Amino acid sequence: MAGSFKKYFSLALCSMQNRLAYRLSFILNFIANFIGLIAMYCLWQAIYAGQDQLSLSGFTWSQMQAYLLVSFFVNSMLSYYSESSITSKIIDGSVMMDLLRPIQFQKARLAETLGSCVLEGLLSCILIGFAAIFTLGISLPHNAGTLLLFALSMVSSILVKFCIVYLSALLCFWTTSSFGIYWARTSITNLLSGALVPLAFFPGWLQSVAMLLPFQGIVNTPVTIGLGMTAGTAALELIAIQWIWIVLLWLLGKWMWSRAVRQITIHGG
Repeated sequence: MAGSFKKYFSLALCSMQNRLAYRLSFILNFIANFIGLIAMYCLWQAIYAGQDQLSLSGFTWSQMQAYLLVSFFVNSMLSYYSESSITSKIIDGSVMMDLLRPIQFQKARLAETLGSCVLEGLLSCILIGFAAIFTLGISLPHNAGTLLLFALSMVSSILVKFCIVYLSALLCFWTTSSFGIYWARTSITNLLSGALVPLAFFPGWLQSVAMLLPFQGIVNTPVTIGLGMTAGTAALELIAIQWIWIVLLWLLGKWMWSRAVRQITIHGG
């Protein structure tokens, strides 16, 4: 058990070192995410138009500012780098090397993703998030229970997103390019997770559908818990739903991998 953990921990460290090696890519991604946050902030600022006490679908302007910051923090924990590292292995055929190693492909990719999250996602989002919080005057929740539930839902959201990204990446076994799959996955995930618009703004039928899907566990669950809009038993139920989806998607990923490796073709072989 210890030896197995050491192998995957080493992969996580290598992933962190790779991000440090490609510093320009890290900086550009950092700037792109920051510009996206500014654009969303300006859009919602125009919608509220200085009416600080106006409530839209239960969100005041102060709550919406906090929602934007927390959703940005949550949604940036797993970037394109993590997804491209999986798809590139499949497209260029280097996945064959993983088949020869005494490690599980799915667990190895999770270890690398967590490693990049620590450096790229967590560090950059904390720095940007706290700077924005202090600038905008938005206070963090002081309730220890809320912070604990938020932390647990955050970890769960990363795992949910990884499982979705992993499944979409495996589709590259049946394609010759990953860009179409990436953009389709990103569009669906951002919409149905609440990253673009809070699910509370959706029509009733669409909101009900979104709440049944795993995407809402990426942004909607940790954000509503972090803002104190969902607490106690209701928060625990949402976290339990996250873990149900984690287990189901993980098992689906194992099944899909067993089918996908049959599609491997390298240099016409």
